[in-house]
Amino acid sequence: MIKKIVKGLTLAFLSMVLVLPTLSSSVNAATDESSSTSQTSSSASTTTTGQDDSLAKIKQKGEIVLGTSPDYPPYEFMAKGKVVGMDVEIAKKIAKDMGVKLVIKKMSFDSLLVALQSGKVDMVISGVNPTAKRAKSVDFSKSYYTAGQYILVNKEDKGVYKDRTSFNGKTLGAQTGSLPFNLAKKQVKNAKVKGIEQVSDLVIALKTHKVDGVVLDQPTAEAYAKNDSSIVAKNGNFKLGSAETSDVVALAKGSTALRTQVNKSIDTIKSQNLVEKQYLKTAGSYMKVNTANTSMWHYWKYFALGVEYTIGISAVSVVAGFIIGVLLAFMRLSKLRLLKWLATAYVEFVRGTPLMVQILFVYFGLGVIVNIPAVISGIIAVSLNSGAYVCEVIRGGIISVSSGQKEAARSLGMNAHDTMYSVVLPQAIRNIWPALGNEFVSLIKETSIVSIIGVSDMIYQLKIVQADTYRGVIPIVITMVLYFILTFVISRILRHYEIKMNKKVDTLV
Repeated sequence: MIKKIVKGLTLAFLSMVLVLPTLSSSVNAATDESSSTSQTSSSASTTTTGQDDSLAKIKQKGEIVLGTSPDYPPYEFMAKGKVVGMDVEIAKKIAKDMGVKLVIKKMSFDSLLVALQSGKVDMVISGVNPTAKRAKSVDFSKSYYTAGQYILVNKEDKGVYKDRTSFNGKTLGAQTGSLPFNLAKKQVKNAKVKGIEQVSDLVIALKTHKVDGVVLDQPTAEAYAKNDSSIVAKNGNFKLGSAETSDVVALAKGSTALRTQVNKSIDTIKSQNLVEKQYLKTAGSYMKVNTANTSMWHYWKYFALGVEYTIGISAVSVVAGFIIGVLLAFMRLSKLRLLKWLATAYVEFVRGTPLMVQILFVYFGLGVIVNIPAVISGIIAVSLNSGAYVCEVIRGGIISVSSGQKEAARSLGMNAHDTMYSVVLPQAIRNIWPALGNEFVSLIKETSIVSIIGVSDMIYQLKIVQADTYRGVIPIVITMVLYFILTFVISRILRHYEIKMNKKVDTLV
């Protein structure tokens, strides 16, 4: 039986390896929105003005990669399945002036600057403010837009709260790692500030009275208030310096030539007032369309895509994690001290660090050495993490088989290899099958963390639907149901084989 299981898992693993290139390319298509730009711009022949080759490299590869968090209308948001907004229009202008193609990578806001530093993206445009702290790590362009900070409140509370001074001792929500978060911390007396990654989640927290107000850039606050009659936007009257009201393009440290080119595009944008005359209007037109059909049936393709990639990532990770777990278990049971020490160190380290950190390390940390696609990074991290837990489950199962079974097999003339594979492992797998099944079920849910690096799993699609419809709770309910269906089906399949194994053992007895 054990040989059949190992053979089946090996075949499944090889099949998944063959499918991986297709899955990777599909994810890239789902997560990277490419916009072709004109190659005949008058600025296309601009020469490198600095000593670095940042601009030359981009022109050589023929594309510039933009990192953004598309949940911040009207700056950047999802509409009709693509990233749109004022910042996207600015990025298109920059790419056009360079004579290259624009490629958009979507990820969480607090991962953007890390992606820039690790070379995953060439520039970040996502309502970024040029704070002194950020300036230590990245370079900034000239300001392309200036806006104040507003506070969203529930409509029934609009008479209670006037500005930031009304929130003394209250609870405010703000996007993690953002300027609004820092302003709420510093300028609202005794306020409890909750940092949440997604703006759509902040709005849900407000409407469910988890927070009393949400601090956002003026255009974003007004956009949400305009599209949701249950909330209103209030001027926060924060004390702001020029750096705290300016929106800029973030670039890798030392990208002098690239920054010079970007600044030329920004000068053109400001001289022609393109933000007010064109870009905000374009974003507004998408937002009007955005609320035309908010039925969840209208977004079934988004949920279907999320299910597809969740199943794909989970399937590959289950097979790879099982194989890794088996190898680690035998290493830990080995008489060779070096193998035992290596396996033990690996298991303890993986179990002692969060999966989210491991995913970020594989994608951004190893990304400095080799450029690993987001979906492959997620699969690697989840597989390595699962392998550590599977190792302990299998090791415990092998240890649980009594020594008398081994002695009986050896007395019948079986060697150590045959004893392990024909006697010990079949009994061990029967003993650990429930625990092993629980690990596989948990793995499906754990893959939700890969959304932090822009992989289009169910959680990522959930965020898109929330941002696209301005509806928070219903997409969450649908996602919960989909996860339950997946885990329930897997549980039933595992239970079926558990019953078969038990019957087989009872028959033999």
